[in-house]
Amino acid sequence: MSFRICFFRPLERMVESDHLIVGLGNPGDTYLNTRHNAGFIVVDELARRWGEDFSTGKWQAFFLRTTLYGRRVHLLKPNTYMNLSGQVVVRYADFYKIPAGNILVIHDDLDMAPGRLKLVNGGGAGGHNGIRSLIQYLSTSDFPRLKIGIGRPGKGGIHPDMAVERFVLSPMTDDERRLLDARMDVIEEGVRLYYDKGSASAMNLVNSVK
Repeated sequence: MSFRICFFRPLERMVESDHLIVGLGNPGDTYLNTRHNAGFIVVDELARRWGEDFSTGKWQAFFLRTTLYGRRVHLLKPNTYMNLSGQVVVRYADFYKIPAGNILVIHDDLDMAPGRLKLVNGGGAGGHNGIRSLIQYLSTSDFPRLKIGIGRPGKGGIHPDMAVERFVLSPMTDDERRLLDARMDVIEEGVRLYYDKGSASAMNLVNSVK
């Protein structure tokens, strides 16, 4: 009887790519509580809830890195104006080798009622300068977005005489801010599901909020 000795190569450990959550907004105290800064507001609150602090550095951004639900997750707020957001995001994502499909962008949406939430995979810019910049610099529109409804002036009795540009750059009303704050539990749970169970589970929860 003969025996054959077999040698097996050890399996290489699969290293999962990092993930990035980007909040869109405009920097500076002037824009702190404006409707166009809904992405900043949400990301700031997520960082607070997770006990993390933002740093600043060479990225022209506020950023932090953490472990979240077993994944390496970065939070980023570009410190440029909205229409240059893509420059910052693509440099950061390239450095950490984060693919576009792992970049979750949180931003305001004029075409949804205040307080409505919607998680989508990809799509066009929809007139949003920050998303347009990201599509331009990432060379793809295939990245997920969490949209925060702010309403559109002239629709549903919302400031019918106010121009869109002025509306998005004006402060939220007290009621609008309270409504966004009240959505944070759902947003945080949606992010948890997104990383723990996948986008379908997160969509089932988040997109049920009208």
